Amino acid sequence: MPQLLLIIEPTGQRSERGRPAGEAVYQRMLDFAAELQAEGLLLGVNSLGSAAKRLAKRNGSAQVWDGPFAEAKEMVGGYFLLDTDDANVAMAWAERCPAAEWATVEVRGVGPCYL
Repeated sequence: MPQLLLIIEPTGQRSERGRPAGEAVYQRMLDFAAELQAEGLLLGVNSLGSAAKRLAKRNGSAQVWDGPFAEAKEMVGGYFLLDTDDANVAMAWAERCPAAEWATVEVRGVGPCYL
């Protein structure tokens, strides 16, 4: 099963960092993605925006909440989807991920919801 490196970052961090530093950080992440690609491990990668909506449907009725969500201390900032079923390989790459310096890199196997 593929492994997901999920980037969990503090909310507000991007605006506090400012654009020049943000562009430098983003370039480091692009370089990391290029390393994964060169190793033949990269299945997918994206940075995620901070604006979000949430939806829950109960008893046939949908409820939608607009973000940002004040109660949240962290946000999902992006991901790298790796073509490996070896969690140890994924952890080794998580340790190399630049985002580990300013965020948390969560490693999860990708699979059906019944596992």
